[in-house]
Order: sequence, then structure tokens, then C-alpha cells
Amino acid sequence: MKYDLFLRSRRLCCAGLLVLGLTACAGGSSRQAATELGPDPSLLGARVAWTFATGPVDFALDIRVNNGVLVTASSNGTVMAIEARSGSSLWRADVGARIVAGVGSDGRHAAVVTRENELVVLDAGRELWRTQLTAQVFTAPLVAGERVFVLGADRSLAAFDAQSGRRLWQNQRPGEALVLRQSGVLMPVQNTLVAGFSGRLVGINPSTGAALWDAAIATPRGTNDIERLVDLVAGVARESDVVCVRAFQSGVGCVNAVRGSVMWRLPAFGAVGLQGDGQQIYGVESDGRVIAWKLTDGQRVWESDRLRYRQLSAPLVIGRSVVVGDESGLVHWVSRADGTLLTRRTTDGSGVSVTPVLADGTLVVVTRKGGVFGFQPE
Repeated sequence: MKYDLFLRSRRLCCAGLLVLGLTACAGGSSRQAATELGPDPSLLGARVAWTFATGPVDFALDIRVNNGVLVTASSNGTVMAIEARSGSSLWRADVGARIVAGVGSDGRHAAVVTRENELVVLDAGRELWRTQLTAQVFTAPLVAGERVFVLGADRSLAAFDAQSGRRLWQNQRPGEALVLRQSGVLMPVQNTLVAGFSGRLVGINPSTGAALWDAAIATPRGTNDIERLVDLVAGVARESDVVCVRAFQSGVGCVNAVRGSVMWRLPAFGAVGLQGDGQQIYGVESDGRVIAWKLTDGQRVWESDRLRYRQLSAPLVIGRSVVVGDESGLVHWVSRADGTLLTRRTTDGSGVSVTPVLADGTLVVVTRKGGVFGFQPE
């Protein structure tokens, strides 16, 4: 699997972001033959209840769910809201440019960022405002508390009024020269805005932008910029005040987001985020191993290699299962108890890189071709 990297110019005010023509491979997993799956175990039932076609998805899409409605987007500029139970379209909008980051939504407002570095905010499918940003963005905006928060690839963080688009504040943090072209961490925890900067999780006052605490998940190491890359990636396992995150190809760890204290951290070598169920957190390593760790101390509970080298999506916990998609468009259900394969279903064969979501009892999977599949129990 290849990951695009961006170089932060040391003269950001003049040059912005420069593309670095380098890629980094994850442990050589893309050169390995995928593990043979064998017959479908069929240990639980799931059916495709509905399908929906959007457009190709070639960015790190974040599907937002609010009150049984999911908001999704495609690279061609389309943003849409779908009723999860029935698969019916509630609204569709075209922002007039290719989308590179999104979607953020609070159930009313939806926010995306275009290739031209414009932040576009919709109100129930109608464009409300747009504004030019000062840096490229790869992380979906966060819409919360009548504000829109944007995490830039230059390690900047800005807040805008959701109704007017007025910039409320912006601050800049230092970081390593390279930035992963992948969605990062940006989320609310009670009254704190939590964001990932390089290998650090930072608690921020959402009203002022002031840092409240700073917790290191991974520390840059190595002799060159690629070796020192430790960006935190999207996909956070949250249980009450505890958030657990992954640092790209470096480690996983859990932080108390009220106190800002690190509970535990350990080495791990994956590129996609985590999910949890209150007792355990689940992650996918870059070679396709699925791992469960104890939430309290990080002790490994089980590890499954049945899906190795299949380039898996980040996991979703649903019922007694952990669900992941793979590069061939298959969706796999594995047991939360021990990693045993339970069943699998097909989509359109184009690959599942977007993290699946659960909405109103429906498992929703989006493929690279833009196929949206709603699975429900049989």
C-alpha cells in the first residue's frame, strides 16, 4: 500500500505547501499475495438492503452520521444526505469543484474542502458560504457547537462561525517537515477540542484556540524526514473521557482527554484508525493482521492473520463483530471475542478504503467507485 506525503515549506507564508514526489510503502505488504479466504463461514446473516451510486472517491472520506442520516461525498464535488434505514436520498448538492477533504456535519450543516483550498459549508444541501483557506487540508472539517473547525496540512487550526463563515480564531503549531496526505484527528470531547499534531494529541479550548494539554503518542525518530513522520491518523476509539489513537506506522495509545494524561502507549505498525467497545480496542496493521488490545492497559487480547495482505480499511465494531473492508471490495465480519471469521459479503469489487459506519441499525460501506451499500441483519 502506498501513502502520499506532503512537504511543508519552511517558508509557508510565501510558498504554501509543496508536493514531494515520494511515497512510503507499508512494510512491503502491497508486494505480498493476499491470504486465501476459503469458503464463507456464514456464521451470521447480513443482506444488502439497498445500494446507492455517488461518484468515485479518491480522498480520505469521512462519513458522518446524525439521527439515522448519513452524509457522504464523492471526489467530483457531490455531497449528499441519505436516510440510512431505507437508502433514500434526502438531498444532493454540487460544490462545483473536486473535493479533497470531508465530510463534516452536525446534522444540519455539512462542510467539505475543495482542491482549490476552499472551505464550503452547506445548510440542508444549500450552499451557505465558502471561504479561501491558507493551506491544503486532508482532514474532514469538524462541525460542532455552531462552529466549523479546520485542521490544515501546515499544522494550523482554525475556527469559523457556522452561519456566517466569519473566522473566529486561527493558530499555528510547529511540526515535522513531512505531512501525511491522509485524514488526521479532529474531534470534540466534552468541552474540549482534541486535535492531532504530528505524533501528539492536543486538547484545545474551542472558544479561543488556546492549548489546554499536550500528550505525546509517538516521538519522531530517525535521521531523515520520512523516518521521522509520526502523524496521527483518523479513526479514534473513544470510551467516555478516554480516546485511543494510532500514530502512522509507529504506535497506538490511549489518553484521558479531560486531564490530558497518557494512559498507555505501545509500538504498532498500521496506517488506519481504531475502534473500541468499552473493554477492548481494535486495529488493523499494515500487513492485514487484526489485533485487539485491552482498553485499560494495552495488553494484547488476540491477533488474527486470516486477512493478511488484503489492504484493509479501518475497523467498525458492530454487535459481536468487528467489520473491515478490503481492496477487492469484500466486507468481512470477524468475532470480537477471538478474531474468528464470521462471514463476508461483496460490493462492487472496487475496494473499500473508507471506514464503514453504523447508522440506524444499518452497516454502510462506501467503495472507491462510489457505491454506497447498506447491509442489514437477515
